Amino acid sequence: HVQLVESGGGLVQAGGSLRLSCAASGYPYSDLCMGWFRQAPGKEREGVARILFVDAITSSAYASIVKGRFTISQDSATNTLYLQMNSLKPEDTAMYYCAADLRRLCAATVSQFPYRGQGTQVTVS
Repeated sequence: HVQLVESGGGLVQAGGSLRLSCAASGYPYSDLCMGWFRQAPGKEREGVARILFVDAITSSAYASIVKGRFTISQDSATNTLYLQMNSLKPEDTAMYYCAADLRRLCAATVSQFPYRGQGTQVTVS
């Protein structure tokens, strides 16, 4: 089954940057759709970014609140998903999760993807 392991979270000052990584295993990476969501205490899951496949073209999509600050990318050779986060704000503080779904199914929102990692904490002071 799909296994996801995140890393790269931490404590950063407002305006700073972090890069999260997610190592995927257990399933052919090319058959997965991937993304990131976050969850702050007392709040619902919030989709942050995802990789899209439309007519065999790969692109990305972002929540409006992170667009222009966060960049999702992937390295298919190493089965790794990344989230580069710049200009971080205190409201970005949350547990960040890498998530995956089977590409042939691919739920409408990242927060609905059935596979997720253990999460990595991002705290912006």
